[in-house]
Amino acid sequence: MTERDTELSKRLVVGRKCDGRSVYDKDAKRELIEACRRPGVSVARMALQHGVNANLLRTWITRYRREDDKAVVAGGAGAAATLPAFVPIIAPRMSAVRSVFRLHARLANGVEVDVSGLGGDELSSVLSLLSKLPCSDSTPG
Repeated sequence: MTERDTELSKRLVVGRKCDGRSVYDKDAKRELIEACRRPGVSVARMALQHGVNANLLRTWITRYRREDDKAVVAGGAGAAATLPAFVPIIAPRMSAVRSVFRLHARLANGVEVDVSGLGGDELSSVLSLLSKLPCSDSTPG
């Protein structure tokens, strides 16, 4: 444990509640949370070194992350340093790409439907027409 960690441990607990739970210094708590968020740091080890329950420290980290996310969404302090939530996508021109669908179906009543080679617009029209046809009396539904 480094000298900085020892100093942080001393500043972390500032008192006790009447039921025995510890009262923590906000600045020291935030410093510990930020130390835990560095890559490669074991939260369990940091909790053990600073005399804090690991589950409690994970709860603090989760709460801190949520508050940080809210600040970014609201345009708070960290908003300028983050990437935008949505990135524009440039789709290929649809006129240059023609999708061809293959569909061959044999229905229970023996009718065969083959719409192979149709484009997206044509297939959409055929399916729309088929959906408007009444069902036969021999087929339930």
